[in-house]
Amino acid sequence: MRFHSTRAAAPALSFSEAIQTGLAPDGGLYVPEIFPTLTVRDFDGLASWVEIGERVLEPFFHGDRLRSHLRDICREAFNFPLALRDLDDDMSVLELFHGPTAAFKDVGARFLASCIARLPGRRTVLVATSGDTGGAVAAAFHEHPDVKVVVLFPLGKVSPRQQQQLTCWGGNIRALAVRGDFDDCQCLVKTAFMDSEWSETEGLLSANSINLGRLLPQTVYYAAAGLWYLRRHGKPPAFIVPTGNLGNGVAALWAQRMGLPVREVALACNANCAVPAFFHTGAWSPQPTIATIANAMDVGNPSNMERLRALHPEMAMLRQVARAFSISDEEIKRTITSFGSGSHETLCPHTAAAAFVRERLASPHWVIVATAHPAKFELVVEPLIKRAVAVPPCLARLLELPSSFEEIDPTFAALTEALR
Repeated sequence: MRFHSTRAAAPALSFSEAIQTGLAPDGGLYVPEIFPTLTVRDFDGLASWVEIGERVLEPFFHGDRLRSHLRDICREAFNFPLALRDLDDDMSVLELFHGPTAAFKDVGARFLASCIARLPGRRTVLVATSGDTGGAVAAAFHEHPDVKVVVLFPLGKVSPRQQQQLTCWGGNIRALAVRGDFDDCQCLVKTAFMDSEWSETEGLLSANSINLGRLLPQTVYYAAAGLWYLRRHGKPPAFIVPTGNLGNGVAALWAQRMGLPVREVALACNANCAVPAFFHTGAWSPQPTIATIANAMDVGNPSNMERLRALHPEMAMLRQVARAFSISDEEIKRTITSFGSGSHETLCPHTAAAAFVRERLASPHWVIVATAHPAKFELVVEPLIKRAVAVPPCLARLLELPSSFEEIDPTFAALTEALR
């Protein structure tokens, strides 16, 4: 199995080579040259998401130096529960927030860290975050003897508890607060990787969803949830995915391309509506980032649009398998309040965006993807539901640790000076 750049001007690489390269030399993102074709019967007798994950990912490791380690990597990375709960006869919720930092980013971050631990060399992980990625990457690589982690986050644009998760680690983890928005942070990461001399000197490793090793394992929970739902209800589900940098949505569409039970994908965006506008007009036009209460989705120029367009270059075909919606802060707030008082479901703002979309869809058998624990957004959620949100033990432990970070301007010169 080989992986090529979305811009087709860089050599194809193996999985191990691609995850260590991150951003392709031509500025593109690595995607599989081919997708394996899987059927439901290929998973007969497989129940846990660890078992399902190994079966889904095995074709991508063919001929790779990590092939013999895949089982151990899956067992290390996927060692926390996923929950697929039925809310009614045709709507379920997939809870992806039971990992160590209470967000879906734990899946990809832990998988990438398990892979890197089996490859030689010392590295610097440089990661931009709109809220959850940085904490998950920090947790996954904390105290790794051959890796130092630099987390870039937009100053004042993440929730207080998210910021604590980004800045509480110490040791081999440094947090830099960028005076800008997430797109500024993301631009710094891309600039660093495009500077080949500096990148090689620092031994840079990407841990954003631009890295294949972050995104590919996210197909696993769509495979598992699709199979569980099909076995339970006899119908393949469609998924509503809260969408920021578009990696989670692309992972769902990759799972669909492989033949897994993913009937359709609905992308739930906040007021940052570049993706819904693309679906409406067929023309891609990045937009300035808008701050919202669903801050992890505050991305005006999502990197993974390149992967989406590489997967479905024809707009007509894309519209057959996916659609996209923009949801306002007020609609998110109303949904949090409605679910909290009616069904007593406590939703984070991002999950609430997905739940709002469900109310606009007529067809049955939908799975709402819950990407983060609501306790990470207590300042938004608690005033709306008029009660406290219980803090999960993994988050409570991190909230007690001391915090430290540095502020920098959104320039490459400021980044290099800070790291010097």
